[in-house]
Amino acid sequence: MLANVSKNVFLHASQNRVLNKAAKKWGLRFGAGQVVAGDTIEGAMKKVRELNEKGLVCTLDHLGEFVSSREEATEATQYNVRTLEAMAANGVDCNLSVKMTQLGLDIDRRFCLDNMRRILDTAKQYNNFVRIDMEDYAHCQMTLDILRELRETYDNVGTVIQSYLFRAEQDVKDLKGVPLRLVKGAYQESPTVAFQNKEDVDKNYVRIIEEHLLSGSYTAIASHDHNIIEKVKEMVEKYNIPRTQFEFQMLYGFRSELQLSLVQEGYKVRVYVPFGKDWFGYFMRRLAERPQNVAFALKGFFSK
Repeated sequence: MLANVSKNVFLHASQNRVLNKAAKKWGLRFGAGQVVAGDTIEGAMKKVRELNEKGLVCTLDHLGEFVSSREEATEATQYNVRTLEAMAANGVDCNLSVKMTQLGLDIDRRFCLDNMRRILDTAKQYNNFVRIDMEDYAHCQMTLDILRELRETYDNVGTVIQSYLFRAEQDVKDLKGVPLRLVKGAYQESPTVAFQNKEDVDKNYVRIIEEHLLSGSYTAIASHDHNIIEKVKEMVEKYNIPRTQFEFQMLYGFRSELQLSLVQEGYKVRVYVPFGKDWFGYFMRRLAERPQNVAFALKGFFSK
């Protein structure tokens, strides 16, 4: 019960615009620096190079979401373009992850689509890949509709499917051939659209991983759960799925030893590396996911 209360507190905080705005002025506080790779492109590049040297590949996420003005969305688009340019200039092994609410999805669909095309054109120029992060349920169908429209022109774009949603299995079937990151899900959703029980979420997670792998589609399994990871290892061996068809993904700052262990076993591991000044919502969702993560916040708070 206490864990659920704490989770709800952090999830509500993640969506609080006043706290988000204030956090931009605070700088990386309360332990956020342990899971957010700095607030500039240059700082993020340094972290990516360090991870690459350890055999890990990366995806960069310039933090920010739910923007309310065209100016903010245009600025975010330009920043993502500069991030792709920096990746190419630094020669790092790294993709880009974006949130479409940061690019104006809540302002105007066509405006957001144009911003996405600018980013994808730049990524294509440098032979790079862009992942559209999945956000809350209210944006799910909009995200998939835009993805389908973009896939008519671009093959260097994919998205994320969350296993706690009832619709996840059908979405995976509909997206056969599209590179997907499969996750459990980190937003607070209604019992009318999402599983509320961890066991149900986990079962559906394994089910959609199997569905996408068996369809021959490239699959990113994004989980820190060693039980899930072991099941994936058994699954790919059982079905003789080549290691070139999938990768494991984990968050920057979490389970670093497990990441390196998987690399040593010959698996591809991609680290999701968030950076930027708009870190608060992301950090609150990480605290909500697992009670153990609160230790990061307490450690960071008392070290100030």
